[in-house]
Amino acid sequence: MRSEGEATLMTSTVASSDTDFFGHPKGLAYLAFTEAWERFSYYGMTALLALYMVQQLLTPGHAEHVLGLGALRHLFELHGPISNQAFASLIFGWYSGLVYFTPILGGLLADRLLGTKATVVLGAVLMSAGHIAMAFDASFLFALALLIAGSGCLKGNISAQIGQLYRPDEESRRTQGYTIFSAGINVGAVGGPLLCGGLAATYGWHIGFACAGALMIVGLLTYLAGQRHIPGGRTRSERIAYPPLTPAERRRTWLLIAVILLTVLPNIAYPMIWNIGIVWIDGHASLGTPLGTVPATWFNSVDAFFSIIAVPPLVWLWRWQAKRGREPGDVAKIGIGSALTGLSAAVLAIGCLFPGADGRVAVYWPLACFAGMGIAFLYYWPVLLALVSQAAPAKMNATLMGGAFLSFFVGSVAMGWIGSFYEQMSPAAFWALDAAIALIGGLIVLLVGRPLARALEPAPSAMGGER
Repeated sequence: MRSEGEATLMTSTVASSDTDFFGHPKGLAYLAFTEAWERFSYYGMTALLALYMVQQLLTPGHAEHVLGLGALRHLFELHGPISNQAFASLIFGWYSGLVYFTPILGGLLADRLLGTKATVVLGAVLMSAGHIAMAFDASFLFALALLIAGSGCLKGNISAQIGQLYRPDEESRRTQGYTIFSAGINVGAVGGPLLCGGLAATYGWHIGFACAGALMIVGLLTYLAGQRHIPGGRTRSERIAYPPLTPAERRRTWLLIAVILLTVLPNIAYPMIWNIGIVWIDGHASLGTPLGTVPATWFNSVDAFFSIIAVPPLVWLWRWQAKRGREPGDVAKIGIGSALTGLSAAVLAIGCLFPGADGRVAVYWPLACFAGMGIAFLYYWPVLLALVSQAAPAKMNATLMGGAFLSFFVGSVAMGWIGSFYEQMSPAAFWALDAAIALIGGLIVLLVGRPLARALEPAPSAMGGER
């Protein structure tokens, strides 16, 4: 039976020798396009979700037809009645959070039983079914459950497969690979809100949701087409009982958990634009153009668009800094990303203070906020995934990659709860609060980031494996 270390080395060597995609393994292309289609469907659906709940699903004539909705509302109203907007924010937050909680379960499923390939396929099938179920009011909560379960199987495992494409010593190349992967994701994140939002505005909400389901099926077909270029399959003979973590591996695991926790605060502030941000834009931003009113849902494409166009200059900047020995380390980059997230939310808070004659805020304020969020995301999220992939013990790699998404779970649930107070605050005060949350995250990294980064540096003997 092949040992875990030998299997990992063989997988990485084979994958790294296949460099037909701009100097990177061809598997990167299939994984990036699979995730692009998945993100196309996810962000298309997410762009519709908050407004759909506020403007239709939770209104009389619709809410009573949703199976289980009354019981869920009763649960959220244990401490008193809440408005439809607050209820929608809580649903949005818990849905978004659970989407990012379940990857740790999907990582365990892949590590211990199915392997990453089979688990990703299962996730894509469940998500396709969930998006299709969103096309009907009655199955709304069931659809969310399918999407949560499917995302758990897909997210962390497909991210772990990116790391498996590279040898352990290819740190810079691996980080570039994750940044390219993130750009592929954002191609889908740009197109999803535009297409699904446009269809929903023209033909109705459920046509937009049905489009998201069709796009997820395209993602599944893309992944199946690239199987021979993607690592992560597992035969029955390779389903070994893993030995316990060594003391060095346990220490490294806890250090990586600490780094993951550093991203919780920006992951509260950033997703707020997809929830309250879209509701605020619909009610307070000037959306008129000579060609007609722009759907508020289209703004969910702005941050993703800037995450795409910022990749080449950002990679160039990091290479330029690296040649001069001035490139920030991964932990420092996470701190920079958190600070940029806070500054972007602050732009929206400032814009609220300068409404036009019609009482609405000029469109360049939310555009600037969303653009800044997209650039900030590149500084902290793909960098975190690259760090975990490189530094996690091999026997815990997929599990910790799934665990990284717990940052989004905690952040999204907190985001939904904070968003439920939106109607009780002035818009300027609300966005100032959102900005402060992320800026505090940047301050924490400034205080603890350097010793944490030093503790995660590999020992001189690390190339031979941890003992």
